[in-house]
Amino acid sequence: MSDHDQIPPADSKTLTEPDHLETVKSDDTTSVTAQISNAMVGLKKEFYGRGPTKAKTFINDDTYVFCVLEGGLTRNEQTLLQAGEERLVRQFRLRFQEVMAEQSMAAIAEITGRKVLTFHSQILFDPPVAIEMFILAPKE
Repeated sequence: MSDHDQIPPADSKTLTEPDHLETVKSDDTTSVTAQISNAMVGLKKEFYGRGPTKAKTFINDDTYVFCVLEGGLTRNEQTLLQAGEERLVRQFRLRFQEVMAEQSMAAIAEITGRKVLTFHSQILFDPPVAIEMFILAPKE
């Protein structure tokens, strides 16, 4: 594996410690849902180079975590979309999220105090919305 093929280490502190929400419309900054929104905004800012403009997280049945991130497409993604390349942008985003899955799951586990069983990401374009979905293990 070459140097540029290295996957960033799964250090959840990169996503959970800084306040990534200072310029983003979001939940309050102290709740678990706000902390999750912060971490997912941080992921986009740190690794895409641009973060969403709005973030909101929902936890359903104390098991299912949904983080909805609005905006945040990069300039090159916007250019590709204008050229009709939705499939290519979606394919890149989803592959990138697969590469970042370990780091994302580590951040959610740290915030919730629960093991994350699985993770899935989805991107929509009209309007631009990313949805990060996590399933938590039962409480012990």
